[in-house]
Amino acid sequence: MAVAKSVAPDAVWLPLFLVWLVSLLATVGSLFFSEIMSFPPCTLCWYQRIAMYPIVAISTVALLTRDTQVAKYLWPLVVVGFVITVYHCLLYYGVIAAEIVPCGSGVSCTERQLDLLGFVSIPLLSLGSFLALAGGLMWFNALVKGSVREDQ
Repeated sequence: MAVAKSVAPDAVWLPLFLVWLVSLLATVGSLFFSEIMSFPPCTLCWYQRIAMYPIVAISTVALLTRDTQVAKYLWPLVVVGFVITVYHCLLYYGVIAAEIVPCGSGVSCTERQLDLLGFVSIPLLSLGSFLALAGGLMWFNALVKGSVREDQ
């Protein structure tokens, strides 16, 4: 029985690179909205940032070391960020009543700061980012499992 390699074959580099790129763009985008556009982040945006920012650092190290075990560190961050952003989108688009909004002080989690094309909001951009990360990690996991089976 072969032991799983800790070094990723070249095939798994692309999905890991895409995970890194999406997380980097999401991080830079969130900083652009708050620091350049002066849109203060709400409480839920801060929670999403807490989940997103470490993904950049972890995936950078994984790319440099070609670590095939990185998904186990990234999945919890992606899942937590995804759950928070789904909740944020439901609040933002009025599916959940405004009485249960967690933003008691500061910027409201339902405040409309950006609406591209009339419906693309900051929470929706975050949802797209976390969905893309989940898709990239699924692709990465499938390739890693395939390469382990080939080695056996």
